[in-house]
Amino acid sequence: MRRIGILLADLFDEREFLYPYYRVQEAGYAPMVLGPEAREYRAKSGFAWKAEAAAGEAPPLEGLLIPGGFAPDYLRRSPEVLALVQKVAEEGKPLGAICHGPWVLVSAGLVRGRKVTGFFSIRDDLENAGGLYREEGVVVDGNLVTAQGPKDLPAFMRAFLGLFKG
Repeated sequence: MRRIGILLADLFDEREFLYPYYRVQEAGYAPMVLGPEAREYRAKSGFAWKAEAAAGEAPPLEGLLIPGGFAPDYLRRSPEVLALVQKVAEEGKPLGAICHGPWVLVSAGLVRGRKVTGFFSIRDDLENAGGLYREEGVVVDGNLVTAQGPKDLPAFMRAFLGLFKG
């Protein structure tokens, strides 16, 4: 089974989770929802979804997505989440982060020298971590795809899934 992981923690943005979840399925992959723990997480709206497994127990993945909201601030505190993100990056597999999701990339040490974007309020964090910030809706740098927010979801997912065609 070809799995693409999607990371969740409390206060995730449900749009930035649900849209990629179903686009991954439409592209023929199995979405696997992962969190710091295998439990239910609540979105900013109160909507809830259960992580199938803890990040530290994830099976091999074809790629990984990091939705935004406030969840990335919780995700970046988990050594297991950071280890998984680093592993996917080291394997050269597609890695996508939208809105506040690039915060996790900062904590994983993956933005230095890379072209990135994200929600405007994390621009300083990305630049201070050595990222080459671009004021664009979606930025692709090798296997890394970043986007600014929900309005960019269609282009973000086209770019992310497009990396599998190569």
